[in-house]
Amino acid sequence: MNDADSRLQRLLKTAAQAPADEPVSAPFGFDTRVVAVWRAGHGNGGLNGVVRLIRRVVVLAAFLILVSGAAAFHEYQATRDIVEPGNNEFAIADSAIQSEFDQ
Repeated sequence: MNDADSRLQRLLKTAAQAPADEPVSAPFGFDTRVVAVWRAGHGNGGLNGVVRLIRRVVVLAAFLILVSGAAAFHEYQATRDIVEPGNNEFAIADSAIQSEFDQ
């Protein structure tokens, strides 16, 4: 056996000899340190990323509004281009009809 195996065997023997009736607890102040490190890691004041999520949703919504507005404007321009020549054709036909009645 190599050195790691002998250390593991010794550790397992020692663990088997430990009394089982002692309550297992974390070291004093461990939970406070864990919470302090967790809060220090979040730059949004401990809101679990809610502010970051809302910011992303707002940016995505603004982008979608911008894109849909541009698409609507494009469709409006295309519809207006289609309707305008039709108005001229009706005006020409109407003036032709009026000139026939005037004769």
